[in-house]
Amino acid sequence: MARSVLYDDRTPDEWRGDILEAVLAHVPFDGWSDAAIERACDDLGLERDYIDLAFPKGMHEMVDCFLNSLDQKLILELKVLKIGDMRIRDKITTAIRVRLELSEEYREAVHRTVTLLAMPLNLPLGAKLLWRTADVMWRMAGDTATDYNHYTKRGILSGVYSSTLLYWLNDVSEGYEDTWAFLDRRIENVMQFEKVKANALKATSNLPDIAKILGKWRYGYHKDNKVDDL
Repeated sequence: MARSVLYDDRTPDEWRGDILEAVLAHVPFDGWSDAAIERACDDLGLERDYIDLAFPKGMHEMVDCFLNSLDQKLILELKVLKIGDMRIRDKITTAIRVRLELSEEYREAVHRTVTLLAMPLNLPLGAKLLWRTADVMWRMAGDTATDYNHYTKRGILSGVYSSTLLYWLNDVSEGYEDTWAFLDRRIENVMQFEKVKANALKATSNLPDIAKILGKWRYGYHKDNKVDDL
């Protein structure tokens, strides 16, 4: 079917937002597929080549753009809520809850997105996008860690958020009450883990640094920092 092309003076890159919204309208029915893109072309009056120029990396780039748009909306919402004044557990709980509330408009599209990213070939992309969301949440919570805590915090939060997201996608309770209860339990588990970890670090703070000792042995250091003669 011939399309009545509605081009204006915008570049393909400037069309990205409209294209993404048009595709998302069909994702619940067609998934992230060529069919969804073709229907978006008809809706917008654009040729497929023009959409390919806007998203040269294809479907995966659209998925990336979609989830990034939710992350950006999350940043704006959390700034309004001023979560910096909250307790740490409340900061994270609020961040996850707001992210899911922002996703509600696209709930079925999110479900299709999770299904797509769960495919073996897409697992690296899924892990990357999940990590990005966790990083946004921690940065908005005021985290400035640059050591191993930077990675452990985001790894743990990725697990909490992803499990809560899956629960939410299947939740039929009124107002998602079951999801929020599930989230509270997961956060409590994390807080208990953090307490145990903190106590363990405190208990071992005066012990020798094994890694440093092994490093010296590896390079043959004496106590005077000279290398052993071979």
